[in-house]
Amino acid sequence: MKDGISRRNFLKGSALAAAGVAGAAALSGCTAQAEETTPSWMPTAWDYETDVLVIGYGGAGLWAGITAYDEGSQVMYLEKAPFRGGGSSSINMGQWTAPHDADAAAQFAFEAFHGQTPKEVCQAWAEEAVLNPDYADEYGLEYTLGETPRAEYDIFTGFEEMYVGSGTGYGKAFFEAMDQHRQDRGIEVLFDCHDEELIQNPETKEIIGCYTLIGEDGDKKAVKASKGVILCTGGFEFNYELQEKYLKCYPMKGFYGWKYNTGDGIKMTQKVGADLWHMQQVCGGDDAWFDDPEIVPGGVSVASPTPNYIKVSRLGERWGNEEVFSPHGGWKPYANFDEEICDFDRIPSWYIFDHTSFSGGSWGGMVGGAATANGGMGIGYMTEDLDPELGGWAGWSADNQWELERGWITSGETIEELAANIAASKWDDKMDVEKLKASIARWNELCEAGTDDDFGRAELAKIETGPFYAIPLYPGICNTIGGARRNENANVVDPDGEPIPRLYSAGSFGNMNGHTYAITGGNGSENWCVGRIAGRHAASLEAWDAAESK
Repeated sequence: MKDGISRRNFLKGSALAAAGVAGAAALSGCTAQAEETTPSWMPTAWDYETDVLVIGYGGAGLWAGITAYDEGSQVMYLEKAPFRGGGSSSINMGQWTAPHDADAAAQFAFEAFHGQTPKEVCQAWAEEAVLNPDYADEYGLEYTLGETPRAEYDIFTGFEEMYVGSGTGYGKAFFEAMDQHRQDRGIEVLFDCHDEELIQNPETKEIIGCYTLIGEDGDKKAVKASKGVILCTGGFEFNYELQEKYLKCYPMKGFYGWKYNTGDGIKMTQKVGADLWHMQQVCGGDDAWFDDPEIVPGGVSVASPTPNYIKVSRLGERWGNEEVFSPHGGWKPYANFDEEICDFDRIPSWYIFDHTSFSGGSWGGMVGGAATANGGMGIGYMTEDLDPELGGWAGWSADNQWELERGWITSGETIEELAANIAASKWDDKMDVEKLKASIARWNELCEAGTDDDFGRAELAKIETGPFYAIPLYPGICNTIGGARRNENANVVDPDGEPIPRLYSAGSFGNMNGHTYAITGGNGSENWCVGRIAGRHAASLEAWDAAESK
């Protein structure tokens, strides 16, 4: 804001009134075409129709759809979850980038991404990002702005202009506020939609709508989008087949996010000629994973209440400083490849601890990313209040006993027995008892010496009091980044860089963070900025059926 005037032109009420936009999409039958005049590739009738169709009702989808509506277009959503929606954006920290200078932010992004994202895409994002506080104010979102520059790396040009906004109440509060804006506009959301297939004009290559299956029985519906389709389908955190195909290391089973993120947009866009980018990139670190979807679908962040623990590879070798926490790049060390086993030797890794640690307090410092009182990590902000059908879970026990009885914690009266039980578990069969014994013996020597000469850890305490315990660790935490490649207008493009007409994307499905996740609040800012760009651009198009309606 400058001199009391916003840095952007806010919503134009007169334009909306002139447009006479109705929020809810019209039901089937209103534009049914005669079969004899309908091309073979087009539905003979539309079950739903709208101007702008948004597939995916998360953070990016909210911004895209609400922006398109406020620009005068009719909007509707298709959401995979059976109710609520919100995506990973509704269960994260609620941060978003708010740089002070657009040119500096664009240069920072371009350098940090090592040129893997074109400068014009970085520039378009940056020019939107400096407006994020204005938009937050306009939509009544409560937040605080950091007073010092902040990003994942401080070595690139423009770092001094990179700042971060933090939403009050985290992602949950953001979703509730924006969902209310959606309701106030009367924009319809169809839930339990899945297996979408884009409908493309074979001559013009325009995307004119999609087919979707609704409900458990898969009732197929045709949805018309007269102006455009915006894909906000998120990452592929819960699709192990895609992980194995694209990621630098796998499996990444430690993701705690939205369990409906299974990469649906990838095949959907490939079928209409889209290029992919950044498929190998991840925003994340590591989490415990228990292969127990009945209770929790993904990763669970854990922390030892005492220093009587170490982290070892699947072979039993300690490989790093357990105190180093790199939330968005901590997955990279898991890409270590061991030629002797012809596999990633750190997937899974294991926390190894003794009874002093087990009895010293809850290991559930964070639950699916949500802090618990027992862990002493502050107020919960992620999945603890989420409905179980959406991936919520009540949390870790205070004494670790339930998790031990459930089989999440492997135990043994001796180190030898613990190693044998790990090797016989469903997680791994590579644990080497002699290497594990040697790692623990070396750790105890370092504790006696009072310094960790191997990896520099500060807090040291012996692992010596039985029984002994282990928790499996996998890379994961936040989200994958790859998806359809897009240009500065959020248009999905083909391998030649040519836009596929009327097809857009935003959010973690094709996030711009190439090379690495470099921007603190980058996921949120991607949702906010690119969502608005996509919504605005799609709404500006003339309807492909405009001639028919005249």
